[in-house]
Amino acid sequence: MPVDGAVNQSPCHCAALRKAARRVTQVYDTALAPSGLTVTQFSTLAEIERRRERSPTMGELAEVLGMDRSTLGHSLRPLERDRLIQLTAGEEDRRSRRVFLTRAGKAKFTEAIAFWRKAQEYFESTYGSESAARLRNVLNDLAALDFTTKELVH
Repeated sequence: MPVDGAVNQSPCHCAALRKAARRVTQVYDTALAPSGLTVTQFSTLAEIERRRERSPTMGELAEVLGMDRSTLGHSLRPLERDRLIQLTAGEEDRRSRRVFLTRAGKAKFTEAIAFWRKAQEYFESTYGSESAARLRNVLNDLAALDFTTKELVH
């Protein structure tokens, strides 16, 4: 039985985080559906747009999104296929690739912002603005931790 006595709650931190993430993802994916983007795609476009002064490399984008490069590559394929992003060889190192928003990508991102705002407002009205701000801060702090897993491997 879980320590807190709640029969239907897992004592696993990861399970609780993933369950909450799936529920919140459903809210954002539903709101963003008219744009044709998922919340993962929207977040990727938003990060590329945020860094438009110096487009990120694949490695930089993976780092800021908390993904490994392989996962990012899979996530970028549909965006590249739909011509929302363009990958170009780096100027300093031709082996690195920079990720740019295309004109269509900028337009899609601009269109999707209104749907994203609707999801933000819905989440805050449901969970509470102050609670949402505290949660976002805690999650950002958690994401910034340097969890080393070498101690877990025998």
